Amino acid sequence: WQRRKRTEMMLDGVTLADPASVYFAYDTKIGRDCIIEPHVVFGPGVTIKDKATINAFSHIAGADVEDSVVIGPYARLRPGTKLKKNAKIGNFCEIKKAVIGEGAKVNHLSYIGDAVVGAGSNIGAGTITCNYDGVNKHQTIIGAGVFVGSNTALVAPVKLGDNSYVGSGSVITKDAPAGSLVVSRTRQTTMEGRAKVLKNRALALKAKLKDEKNSTGN
Repeated sequence: WQRRKRTEMMLDGVTLADPASVYFAYDTKIGRDCIIEPHVVFGPGVTIKDKATINAFSHIAGADVEDSVVIGPYARLRPGTKLKKNAKIGNFCEIKKAVIGEGAKVNHLSYIGDAVVGAGSNIGAGTITCNYDGVNKHQTIIGAGVFVGSNTALVAPVKLGDNSYVGSGSVITKDAPAGSLVVSRTRQTTMEGRAKVLKNRALALKAKLKDEKNSTGN
């Protein structure tokens, strides 16, 4: 069945770089002029429109993907994902029950779940939406043209207004108005010469623990 499906896809205008390594579900739908790289797996409920590129080692299930989207490599799209035209999901990103707006980018090492990302927004590397409080799931709303700096945690429920800017390394727990700059992190403290003191203390503790272990024979 997989061999037949691969042949059918290629005859319909889909490029499979390594057909034998791509696996389809019974209901996978892919438009014309799409490129599927090696080792891509499609779970149930996937619809991909025209001119999309699915890079290697990506796993997609329950997702609707519009024209000219780029996914992966090593991306995971979980059920409820909707990618609008020209969106980009990059390396080691996971998207779940989220709408990624037209031209928006989630490029590196990020988790976006239970969220809406507006058109043209950029989600920096290492960003996560903290959607689960241990009991309930909550939504993150990101407006259009928003820049989210790397290593940011967005603690849902939270909203970022259009064209807002979140400083890298922030933990955001309150809504950000449109056009605002939001930064939430401790002030850097520099203590000259302190590194050597800390290292010597750690070495002394290591030596003490080693002596104790030798004396007890454990």
